[in-house]
Amino acid sequence: MKAHDGLYIDGAWRPALATGAIAVVNPADEQVIAHVPAGGEADVDAAVRAARAAFPAWRATPPAERAAVLSALHEELGRRTEEIAETVTAELGAPPKLALAVHASLPVVVAGSFAELAAGYAFEETIGNSTVLKEPVGVVGAITPWNYPLHQVVAKVAPALAAGCTVVLKPAEDTPLTAQLFAEAVDAAGVPAGVFNLVTGVGAVAGEALARHEDVDLVSFTGSTAVGRRVAATAGAAIKRVALELGGKSANVVLPSADLAAAVNAGIANVMANSGQTCSAWTRILVHTDRYEEAVELAAAAAAKHVPGERVGPLVNARQRERVCGYIDRGVAEGARLVAGGTRPPLPTGYYVSPTVFADVTPDMTIAQEEIFGPVVCLMRYEDEEDALALANGTVYGLAGAVWAADDAEAVAFARRMDTGQVDINGGRFNPRAPFGGYKQSGVGRELGPHGLAEYLQTKSLQF
Repeated sequence: MKAHDGLYIDGAWRPALATGAIAVVNPADEQVIAHVPAGGEADVDAAVRAARAAFPAWRATPPAERAAVLSALHEELGRRTEEIAETVTAELGAPPKLALAVHASLPVVVAGSFAELAAGYAFEETIGNSTVLKEPVGVVGAITPWNYPLHQVVAKVAPALAAGCTVVLKPAEDTPLTAQLFAEAVDAAGVPAGVFNLVTGVGAVAGEALARHEDVDLVSFTGSTAVGRRVAATAGAAIKRVALELGGKSANVVLPSADLAAAVNAGIANVMANSGQTCSAWTRILVHTDRYEEAVELAAAAAAKHVPGERVGPLVNARQRERVCGYIDRGVAEGARLVAGGTRPPLPTGYYVSPTVFADVTPDMTIAQEEIFGPVVCLMRYEDEEDALALANGTVYGLAGAVWAADDAEAVAFARRMDTGQVDINGGRFNPRAPFGGYKQSGVGRELGPHGLAEYLQTKSLQF
């Protein structure tokens, strides 16, 4: 793992114009492991100008040639999976097995899917007497979070490049080293100079400058709903397009006919896998009142198997740990029953929070409504299917969810009525080509697959 002391702009690493630096901290031991430049407004401007200058040639590059470049990037990332995993473990604290299987390997699959899409996507179609063209939007400002530091980058940059757009990436300040590795892979894959540019920096400076830059045509942001509102307002003032993947408070609905143990165990594992730092995590488990106490026992036992420092990593920083512990305290104060975990530090060093399970959570409680973004699960009881649906849909979010039943048809019938963008049926598997994104305050637009590619295209019709 090697930290670059520059920014990747116009095909080369160059010193930042701004003089500040960001300390990268390992959240497992609280030690500084590297410093990267805190790029400023002038650095963002240089990167955007490079992207704008590169856009005409990249736009004119035939899709098959863009696909070949993306294939090279896919192969380059594949060669670096171990280094990527080690870097994610160092700067995010992800357990090594999770880092390799999810944080490093999954983005390689996603990159490959966009290489294939670029080669076969219908950028032109005939409708009656018209030829309809799908053309690249232009320069994309991509602002990514720290919870999946490579996946979120690939999910934005790969479709943008496939579409013929050029990109300026501002990664999260907590996990910039993974983004630097991605820039190295871009360079090694032969992506033309200026097509991809990387500016590390803090959100309030570099992110804000990127969102409001007059030569950025689309802002793609993943993060909290609160920050997403500001990004949308900034972009909207200039009539820029936005793609926003925001917060979630997803429901894991266990219908009476379901295998209760399978549903609860999978639900706990889903939340604990990335220390609860997953916007689509099923943080609310909804169980019929007749089987509720059995579900509580199962959840407590399942949580106990996720040992901090082994299967569960730390939270990304001290501020995030304090935030999550604040929610746990709030849950207790509002009357929820704490059946596992709590705020006592499980280890003497590192930003760890014990896997926490609340029972007797009601819809009016803060922990039932707000995104906690930590290893905290809320169990809620329902009386009948309509009550379960009201609970599942009863937040401002609509990003993801899960439904369990004796057969898929029963689960699907319920899922069709959920106000959410993606629902796993009886533990459904991840599909890199299926659209991902939210309803309501969980965002605007979709990522992954052809729907994700379409976000970076605009439409022109030629009439004959």
